[in-house]
Amino acid sequence: MTAFNTLPLHETLNLYVSPTAYVFEPASSSSGAHGFDGPAFINEKDSRESLYVDRRTGRMSLNETSQIPFGKEKVITCYGIIGVLSLATTDFLLIITSRTPSCRLLSQPIYLATDFRLLPLSPLSTSATILDHPVEKELISLVEQGLKSGRLWFSYGWDLTNTLQRQKELEDQDQSNDTNDRPMPLWKRADERFFWNRYLMGKMIDLTENGGVDLGRFILPVMYGSVELRSTSIHSRDLLFLLISRRSRHRAGTRYFSRGLNSQGYVSNFNETEQIVLFDPLPENGEQIRRGRVDGRERLSFVQTRGSVPLFWAEVNNLRYKPDLQIMDYTETPNALANHLHSLINIYGHVHLVNLVNQKGHEQPVKEAFEKYISMVSSSDPIISEKAHYLYFDFHHECRKLRFDKIQLLIDRLENDLNSMGWFHSINPSSSQYGQPQHHSTFQHQQQQQTSKNDTVILSKQGGVIRSNCMDCLDRTNVAQSALGRWALNKQLVMAGVLSPKESVEDHDEFMNMFRNVWADHGDTVSRAYAGTGALKADYTRTGKRSKEGMLQDGYKSVMRYIRNNFFDGDRQDAFDILTGAWVARRGGIPPLTDTRPLLMRAMPYVLAFAVTMILAALTLPRTSDLSIYSFLVLWVFLAFFSSSYIWGNGTSYVSWPRLNPPLEVLSWNGPGARSAARGRGLSLANVVPIFNKKTSSSTNTGLGSRPAAYKMEEVELGKRKGALID
Repeated sequence: MTAFNTLPLHETLNLYVSPTAYVFEPASSSSGAHGFDGPAFINEKDSRESLYVDRRTGRMSLNETSQIPFGKEKVITCYGIIGVLSLATTDFLLIITSRTPSCRLLSQPIYLATDFRLLPLSPLSTSATILDHPVEKELISLVEQGLKSGRLWFSYGWDLTNTLQRQKELEDQDQSNDTNDRPMPLWKRADERFFWNRYLMGKMIDLTENGGVDLGRFILPVMYGSVELRSTSIHSRDLLFLLISRRSRHRAGTRYFSRGLNSQGYVSNFNETEQIVLFDPLPENGEQIRRGRVDGRERLSFVQTRGSVPLFWAEVNNLRYKPDLQIMDYTETPNALANHLHSLINIYGHVHLVNLVNQKGHEQPVKEAFEKYISMVSSSDPIISEKAHYLYFDFHHECRKLRFDKIQLLIDRLENDLNSMGWFHSINPSSSQYGQPQHHSTFQHQQQQQTSKNDTVILSKQGGVIRSNCMDCLDRTNVAQSALGRWALNKQLVMAGVLSPKESVEDHDEFMNMFRNVWADHGDTVSRAYAGTGALKADYTRTGKRSKEGMLQDGYKSVMRYIRNNFFDGDRQDAFDILTGAWVARRGGIPPLTDTRPLLMRAMPYVLAFAVTMILAALTLPRTSDLSIYSFLVLWVFLAFFSSSYIWGNGTSYVSWPRLNPPLEVLSWNGPGARSAARGRGLSLANVVPIFNKKTSSSTNTGLGSRPAAYKMEEVELGKRKGALID
């Protein structure tokens, strides 16, 4: 096995900028020996391990020079490198220039990245030239939007991408290797699903693995999601309650532009949620319980996942509140679903698929298709048949009339499966370096192996996972997951002796208030990433009951979701595609920004706005006679009706679609599957003005089914800024 550098990551870097090079010089870094009394800081300038990036060739090397580059223009303090991003004219280095400490997890600081900077590699790419290039300027704007709207977390010593159980398994894997081999560095241990900047780090990782230049101390894994740590107590036992959500980088996107799965088995909006409780065992010698500090030697963890219904399906925005539903029966659907389930089984063990969609109305085809394909793959694959378990729960029916407490019915149905899958429980009687991969020497590694073998006691492991989904995997899923988390917490704390067998966490009001608020914040974070607003039904998650104020807030959030999903999410989807590598720029292959819709189509929103303004003016301003105002109103009401009907009939052409990876296949799909009626796909003058419709009804067809595929794509493919930035 190749031995990689496992010294601690560089935390603070001085970046020297010159016309020919970027030089990252380590300023300070914490040592690998992080104990529970906190890290000891060392001066990394003595190590002389600077990262030198040649701006003329793009070559990266270590220790190219120990001197500050001649002709430096500025010095920037940064806290990590996110990676290298290729755009229209040049490559860019993406760095973190501001961070906010969030909490300390087992003495390891956790940070939220709050500001970033793009550094062009080409010496010719100055700020002025970039701003003068319309495509590059637009791409940078999308990158900025993606970074600012996301919540990116990182730690220099703790693996945020892996659960406690996976961290322990990786540690055991290190110990089972030859003692001459050092453990894997942080970037190598990271779960690639939640290593958000894995694509951007591709060049540095390739150099480290194959290029003979170990840049491991500069490779910082970043996680997209949420980290909420709260200090609390039950029966004078101090506890740390932690909730982590990890968003997958695969099929990342927005609510209506990223649905279902792909042929590799990756699903949209896949999130792993880990609920952790840290506390200390009771003293064995009869001493009093120490208060005010938690070392976290006893650790409880319960993991859940959520993800889009694993089929090829979509909802097509058309300015209606409910978009058109479309399920594509591809021949590769069974294989793609099997890939998804095998991936989950390999990672988590038994997988319990909890489907919360409605069994009637708009969502019924999704339920039926899901059950059809689950039955198909289970009958042909013995592993899936044994370890993948499907459960349907009609959330809106069971919890009707705002009785969200009826979610307990779902818990009751899952009770036996939950007990059999269990949870992770470990005890570390002494302070250990568990979860912290950096070591200074082989001797220290051997010493830690012996310590870990003697100290860490694994009382139980989680042998399965609940995979919940509704249509968006947001609001109903949040209610279900918080209820499952509460069930697990009761079982864990009783088993650990924190609660008596007759107690529950519901008996402790202060704890429950904290628990509900953390889960509500978690739901809001997942929802903002996917839908653009906080979660619905958050009042129940936050307080345990439904309220009229909460319903009003849900109404406001629903309106904001409609506005964002129809008119703003195209750019957000483009930002996700750039940062995760779903779209890769080709130099010279990106056309300039254009809007290729017909002039009439582009003019209609302005006609409508002007007509409405005139109508309001006619109703509010002084008038000379009723006859004159009547004639005036007839004209502008007709224009308002005409323009609004045209916009409504061509709804898909006024949606803000992704411009880098437009969903052309979805929009033009005419194969087998279930679909609702196609609306807003095209409306002519004859459909707006009835008199023309009588003359042309025999030859006018407003549906898409009979039109040539190429024409259909051209008409509806992009909407806002149609045709821009297509590769």
